Amino acid sequence: MDEELRALTERLRAEAAGSPEYERLMAMDDRDGLAAVLTEAGRPLWARELAAFRLGVAGDRRAFEALVLLLNHRDPQRCASAAHALALLGDPRTARAAAALATNELRVAYALHPVRLLVELRAPEAVPALITTLRRRLGPHDPYRRVALACIEGLGTLGDARAGPVLSEALAHPALAEAAVHALARIPRQR
Repeated sequence: MDEELRALTERLRAEAAGSPEYERLMAMDDRDGLAAVLTEAGRPLWARELAAFRLGVAGDRRAFEALVLLLNHRDPQRCASAAHALALLGDPRTARAAAALATNELRVAYALHPVRLLVELRAPEAVPALITTLRRRLGPHDPYRRVALACIEGLGTLGDARAGPVLSEALAHPALAEAAVHALARIPRQR
């Protein structure tokens, strides 16, 4: 069993608190039945998450909207599971949605997983979104250091020369400087 699926099933089993619906959804092979869970009234969040995750990893695009909502959830575990499923989903809208979430200043506390997803997708939206998000994190006393570090690491992984200036700015921040040095080392020098 995939490690991400194992973590999700253990967490959701606890949330389901012995509901027989949990086992039914885990065993369900009918994608239409799983998709119905996403829109039926009165379904608990754990059931919707389980259905969306299973559909997402199966490549069923009906899970897209639910997974994007979960990617922006206040619970980091839900965000991580949604990011994993979105990476496997293969929906062309995913990068645009992740970029919008990563750059939304009102939701920056939840931007860590959208940032990581952008790096994993290596989509055209990734570098501009990470640059924008990182630049906003370079203000004095910004409380979102983990988001800034994820942007720096991601920009280093992507190795795009457009990131050079913002990574150079990050060198002036003691908490970010070491990561910025490593990221800059991964960016090809322009001649």
